Amino acid sequence: MEIRTAQGIVRGELTAGGLAVFRGVPYARPPVGNLRFAAPQPPLPWDGVRDALVFGPPPPQSGPARVPGDPAGTDWLTLNVWTPDPGGSGLPVLVWIPGGAYVSGAADDPLYDAALLAGQSGLIVVTLNYRVGAEGFAHLSGAPDNRGLLDQLAALDWVRQNIARFGGNPDRVTLCGQSAGAGSIATLLAAPRAAGLFRRAITQSVPGLYATPALAADVTADLAARLGATPTAAGLAAVSPQRLADAVDPLMEELPARIDRWGRLARSGVPFLPVVDGDVVPDVPWRSLRDGRASETDLLTGHTRDEFRPFLMLAGHPEKITDEDATAALRALAPAPDGERAYRAAHPDASPAALFELLYSDVLFRMPSLHLADAHSAGGGTAHLYELCLPAPALGGALGAAHGLDVSLLFGTYSAPAARLFYGDEPPPEDVLALGDDMRRSWASFAAHGDPGWPAYRVTDGRLTRLLDTGTGTGPYPEDASRRIWEGHGVEPFDLA
Repeated sequence: MEIRTAQGIVRGELTAGGLAVFRGVPYARPPVGNLRFAAPQPPLPWDGVRDALVFGPPPPQSGPARVPGDPAGTDWLTLNVWTPDPGGSGLPVLVWIPGGAYVSGAADDPLYDAALLAGQSGLIVVTLNYRVGAEGFAHLSGAPDNRGLLDQLAALDWVRQNIARFGGNPDRVTLCGQSAGAGSIATLLAAPRAAGLFRRAITQSVPGLYATPALAADVTADLAARLGATPTAAGLAAVSPQRLADAVDPLMEELPARIDRWGRLARSGVPFLPVVDGDVVPDVPWRSLRDGRASETDLLTGHTRDEFRPFLMLAGHPEKITDEDATAALRALAPAPDGERAYRAAHPDASPAALFELLYSDVLFRMPSLHLADAHSAGGGTAHLYELCLPAPALGGALGAAHGLDVSLLFGTYSAPAARLFYGDEPPPEDVLALGDDMRRSWASFAAHGDPGWPAYRVTDGRLTRLLDTGTGTGPYPEDASRRIWEGHGVEPFDLA
């Protein structure tokens, strides 16, 4: 199967299920050499036919969820297309932006195999790589901020220019992502440079993670000092990409020791974040969206019920959390002046570990997702809200409705290595399979028509929320105690303590 793009002809493969799949298609030049730490540049054209049969290499990765790749591979800025009808026209398009705490994540992860999603939904599905960690988000003198977001914009420009050649409609593009991918999309919703590049947005577990330039510069200076380099584009260009990514790992491990200087960022566990630079990111989206700048863009957003539980369990922390730990976290992160009292009053029988988990679930994902729906609705946009309630079946359900569970449900990639945390080595039970089918139908309906199958979220109508469970239904927002505690308290960028 061959298709002529604006840059040249690509050869993909036809699957047994009738999909045409194109992998590793460049949407920008490799950001190495003279282009290291630069804004993405358009891909060079090629003669003849370019094979698009294998994924492009992942960008350099950091952190415990890093995706393995070829350290010598530099063609990081590629995307992949699954199309059910390459000879057709007008198909809706879903563009998936991977998550990974802004330090890892790549489209070749088997978790993001879009064969089932594209085959069942009739959507064209595009997945992409973008620069993460220091390559994508370190604040460097002599380089633009938010290079990872600029990469995403370049990929969307490619989709705008080329997707009709694969059977898609460039005016029916929906962005979709989870965790850092969802945070990226929330940012792009309010980004002036993204205007006109997508029609709808799906944000799964939006993180409230942004940094001021002053804080971002301080983190980068720390990283550069570890490498004996200056915190500039020229200084870090002398450090190989993989060595730079490897140096992020000890920085992440030592974040708790930086609480006195880096405050909330040190407690988040994430060193590199989108920077509120006044350009690509004029402000946090929770403020920006209230002026109506994205009112023509439909939004589907939500979170899982037990967002933070897998992080606690994987670190072996639940039994180690003391009342002193919970108190310190509540005083640092709960909304002032009486957040600690409010959490304890709302959950009088909660253990220290349960309070700690509730707080971090709210701070990192649940309240940012809820407040995104609030802000978008206040700005005149249409928003739909959901909460995933079905527990992961592994470990007797001890993980609850965990952060990341929704990704394998959406793609149906239950046997992917990253999904084993949730399913173990056993096939998913029928209720999980049924919910996955339901999610794909709802997400596809939203991408195609703006209607996932339940009413829009409105403050005046009881904040109706889809509860994704064995008995999926719609009702009032289920985390009302947290909503009340956080009412009137927005999401602010992290700053120096």
